[in-house]
Amino acid sequence: MKTLLHLLALACCLTATGAAQAPATPVSDALRSIAQRQEKNLVAAAEEMPADKYGFKPTPAQMSFGKVIEHLSEGNDYLCSKIGGVEAPKRSEVKETAPKDKLVARLKETFEFCQSALAKVNDSALSGKVPFFGNSEVTRAEAMFATAEDWGGHYSQLAVYLRVNGLLPPTAKRKQE
Repeated sequence: MKTLLHLLALACCLTATGAAQAPATPVSDALRSIAQRQEKNLVAAAEEMPADKYGFKPTPAQMSFGKVIEHLSEGNDYLCSKIGGVEAPKRSEVKETAPKDKLVARLKETFEFCQSALAKVNDSALSGKVPFFGNSEVTRAEAMFATAEDWGGHYSQLAVYLRVNGLLPPTAKRKQE
């Protein structure tokens, strides 16, 4: 009987220890992980495209490569500030026609801001409302998912732009190495 009680006590301790080690913020941690991966991919894509191709767009109706980088930078500041509940940095304007090095530098800056803005986000406030474009509000969770979706969509867009110009997107290069 004593052995059974000792085993039960040990099982309770191990279960409590395992639960204590489980992340308390799996959704927020997932967004931070996605942000790191997308930063790597999006910045590498921006660096891969030659400077003279930043005006490239597959059709007249689409954004130019430089416009996508500008759009991502503005989106990062807006979305990460709303999710993180912090003020977006006041930055000088960098237009799509700016030189490649300025657009890439701005994209990097905005991902650095995202890292700091998302650092303290936790899952306890996922149902809280945050401003989201215009006068609408969404849950923090929805803003988080929309941000991850936006990064993925724009990476796909840039990957197509690169391929149409005879270049491999960063994720395709890693598979070949």
